[in-house]
Formats: sequence, structure tokens, C-alpha cells
Amino acid sequence: MADLGGPRRSSLAAALEVFGPYELYMLVLCVFAVLVLAADTLLPLSAGTKQVLAYTDTALCVLFFADFIRNLIKAPDRLRYLIRSGWLDLASSIPSIDLLRLGRLSRIARIFRVLRAMRSARTIDSIISDHRKKSFLFGTGLVAILLVVFASIAILHFETGPAANITTGGDALWWAFGTITTVGYGDHFPVTLEGRLVASILMAAGLGLFGTISGLAASWFFHAGRDADAANLELLTQEIAQLRVMLQAHLDERHAAR
Repeated sequence: MADLGGPRRSSLAAALEVFGPYELYMLVLCVFAVLVLAADTLLPLSAGTKQVLAYTDTALCVLFFADFIRNLIKAPDRLRYLIRSGWLDLASSIPSIDLLRLGRLSRIARIFRVLRAMRSARTIDSIISDHRKKSFLFGTGLVAILLVVFASIAILHFETGPAANITTGGDALWWAFGTITTVGYGDHFPVTLEGRLVASILMAAGLGLFGTISGLAASWFFHAGRDADAANLELLTQEIAQLRVMLQAHLDERHAAR
């Protein structure tokens, strides 16, 4: 009886060769970028929130441009990559700035980028299970980005009184970044109960995220040393085996000479 699952497994294996944790991370970033642009365009948002989304969009464009450079360097045929999909990756790294008049091109490019990556979305479970550490690391980075953005928007929503000192999108992002990294310069801080609750959640999340990153870094160093020891042990085992073969051959020669 024919193995009906064979072609499906072969297709999955081929997809996993080109679609890993990094590509999954970029896919989620693309979806998030489209949502940011949609919210900025369709929803009646305050000036501070629009400023946060504008800064977020610019930061995402920087990540997309770095991804374009990475893909260009890794491409076996760079000209073919540029013709087939490279121009789309490059266009998706253009900020949606009115001065450049290219915001609409950037939005369309990002949507097509998401649709292109979604072809392999059925392999998500296999990617996460086969690359747990990398998936967890990229997931941690994604959660950190989302926390900073949503905490910035939330703090602007709550800090509206006359005593508030977080009044602009730049202030909110600076405060959120300083809080999640547990640095806390103290130049900006919430004065309302709701704002302090957001700050408490962000500080607790920051401790957990950076603790996770530290644990992953320590684990990588540990495994790197253990892998080196295993490689040295394997080499020593091979050398001992070769010595045994040579010794046995020498003994056989002496026995034959007698």
C-alpha cells in the first residue's frame, strides 16, 4: 500500500528548510505592521497615540530593512532575489511618511509580504517544536516589542491630568523602554492609579523577559562548552580506535613473521 503521507511529509520537510523561527518572527512582525498601519489610518486616535504608532512603524521599517540586507547577503543569486521578491522586501522597509509620498506602496508591499509568508504557516507547530530555543528567544523579543507599544498607548490614555508628565508619544515610549528594562531614570513616571498599574505590569514583565533571556544565554554557553567537549571526546575515541587497528596490524605482522 502506498504511503499517502509521504509527499506531505516531504513537502513539510522542504518548507522547514526555508522557513524557520526567524522567518516566523518576521511573519508576525509583518502582521503587526499591517495592524499598526490599519489602526493609524482607520481609527480616531489621539495625537499622542498616533505618534507612538509612527515611531513603532519606523522601528519596524528598520527591522524590515535589516531583514532585506540579510536576505540579499544569503541569496545564492542576488539579482534573481531582487527581481523575484527582493524589491518587495525593500519596499516594505520604506516608512509610511507623508513627506516621501510612498506610504501606500509600503502598506501594499507589507500586505503581500505577509501573504507570501503565510503559504508556510501550516508548518508553525513543527518549527516551534524543532527549534524551541530559537523560537522562544524570538518570541521573547516579539513580546517585548508588543509590551512597549501597548504600554505606551495605555499610559497616554490614563495620564491626561494636569499633573501628568508623560504627555507625548516620545515620552511614553521612553518611559516604557526604561521601565521594561528596569532602568527607570525617573524623569517620566505615572501619577494616576491606572498608570501605576500599567507600570507595575510592565516592570514585572520586564523582569521575567530579561530573566528568560539571561537563562537562554547561559544555556547556550553551557551547551556550546558541552558540544566542544563531546567533539573532543569523539575525536579522542576515533584516535584510540585507529591506534588499536595499527597495534593489531603490527601484532599480526609479528605473528606471521614467526
